[in-house]
Amino acid sequence: MKNPLILGREPAAWLTLVAVLVKLAAAFGWDASPETQANVNAVAAAAMGLLIAVLVHDGLGAAIIGVAQGALALAIGYGLDWSTDRQAVVMAAITIAIGMWDRTQVTAKVPKKPVLPTV
Repeated sequence: MKNPLILGREPAAWLTLVAVLVKLAAAFGWDASPETQANVNAVAAAAMGLLIAVLVHDGLGAAIIGVAQGALALAIGYGLDWSTDRQAVVMAAITIAIGMWDRTQVTAKVPKKPVLPTV
């Protein structure tokens, strides 16, 4: 699956819609700073990356880590008061857990014939 469509539209179209809806909400009453709006769009982009990874069955671990990073950025934008050390430890734990899971999902390609040295 080269270009996955979601409900008949490309992922970029959906992300554009999310960005426009965020701007509309901010224009009509949602008191969100530009940083918060950017964080919401970042999480939407990370979630879209995860959805695409699921659809094409490739890079799921990296996409999950991206969503976790985006969610953490959004939480910090909304006032989560974690030190950079705490953030780093949490992201390291997530990355290691995903790496351990990802390792069980990957199989190395084995050549059909043994490669013999040339003389």
